[in-house]
Parts: sequence; C-alpha cells; structure tokens
Amino acid sequence: MSSDEALERTEREHRPSPIDVHVGTRVRLRRTLLGLSQEKLGEALGLTFQQVQKYERGVNRIGASRLFDLARVLDVPIGFFFDDMPDSLGGSAGFRSRLASGLAEQQEGFEDDTLHRRETLELVRAYYRINEPAVRKRVFDLIKSLAPPE
Repeated sequence: MSSDEALERTEREHRPSPIDVHVGTRVRLRRTLLGLSQEKLGEALGLTFQQVQKYERGVNRIGASRLFDLARVLDVPIGFFFDDMPDSLGGSAGFRSRLASGLAEQQEGFEDDTLHRRETLELVRAYYRINEPAVRKRVFDLIKSLAPPE
C-alpha cells in the first residue's frame, strides 16, 4: 500500500459516520427546542459541554447507555434520534434494500436541511412559547399565508 493510499484510508476511518452525525443533529435539535445549553445538558448527563458538543457534531459516537440517558433527559423515545434519517443512511427503505443486496459500505454525508438551521429552531421554540392556542393558530395561519404555494 502506498503512503497516499494509507493516508486516504486513515482520513476515511477518522471521518464521522453520517449516522453519528444524524443522531448528533437530532440531539442538538431536541436540546435547542427545550432551550437547554450544551452546558446544562452536560450537567444532567454528568458530561462537559465539550463532550456534548462532540456528540452533536458526530465526532464521538453515542453508545447505547448514553443514548438511553439522552432520551430520558431530553424526554423523547430513543427512536427520535433516528427519525427523518435519509434512506441513503439507513432510513427504513434504504436499510432494507442494502440488507437485501448485501451492501454495507459507508455512505457519504448528506446536506443539512432547513429543519436543522438555528433560525428554524428558534422560530419553533418561540411558536411553542405562545400559550394561547387561538393566538398560536393565527400566527401559524399568518406564516402559511406569507409563504409561496408549494
């Protein structure tokens, strides 16, 4: 193996798994929706904010017991962390098709979408802070009326 091939292999092995990135993104989404800082979440889990940060970026893989703790602290079922996973990463249809064809190679990352932007998260948090259901419905209707038709 040439040194270039060895370097490429090392870089590939140290790149975060797209699945770990997806799960981390879902942790960040829920944490932000609850209005928790990385520091507060870390305290609840007995971690530093840097460790939470690494989980959210997918740099550190989240083990089963940690995932269980995260689900408990963030008040979501464990499946929440895998919701909206693209088929190319193992979403239900993609996972079944890879099993059927015997493919298990690592998938490339996917583009971040609007649901993961800070602006979206802040908007959703503000929306759910509106206590009056009638007012919240009017805000929802207003936003829908301002958007171009799909």
